Amino acid sequence: MTTYWNSAGKAHTAATVKLAVERARELGIKHIVVASVTGYAAEMLLKYPDLERICVTHQAGFSRPGEMEMPAEVRRRLEEGGMKVLTTTHLMAGLDRALRLKFQGLYPSEIVANTLRLFGQGTKVAVEVAGMALDAGLIPYGVDVVSLGGSSEGLDTALVVRPAHSQHFWETKVKEIICKPREF
Repeated sequence: MTTYWNSAGKAHTAATVKLAVERARELGIKHIVVASVTGYAAEMLLKYPDLERICVTHQAGFSRPGEMEMPAEVRRRLEEGGMKVLTTTHLMAGLDRALRLKFQGLYPSEIVANTLRLFGQGTKVAVEVAGMALDAGLIPYGVDVVSLGGSSEGLDTALVVRPAHSQHFWETKVKEIICKPREF
């Protein structure tokens, strides 16, 4: 059963994590992918060592050139807690975003991102980070994962996804919506 939050945002982070872990266990899913910029949401998953946890951060330079948004001590805590942490170019940004910023207009990966945003920012993020984790080899190919995303800060969306590698993006399957905001 899908849970719908009345609003988007950080206030739903703990409940989103709880629902995601419960559903992963019900389905026998071993991998949880979480989007986390500061580590706030990812740290909530440290108490579940029975699951393979992968944290996907913003890329270096996302907010300011050359800077990492996740503090080094937080990243170290996550890794020491058994979590894999991935910092890389966003699946639905990269060169398309550079073209938009330089020449204006809308480019293919941003059309995909905006289409996913019809279901909320967290849905777009959850699909994106699952693909990024797969492309990085941090989750196995061909298996369902639970992927968590949010709307600006914290988490408000959890999906069961079978991600595809980026060059085969259209093979990605969103199998279940565990929770998401109704209003966003």
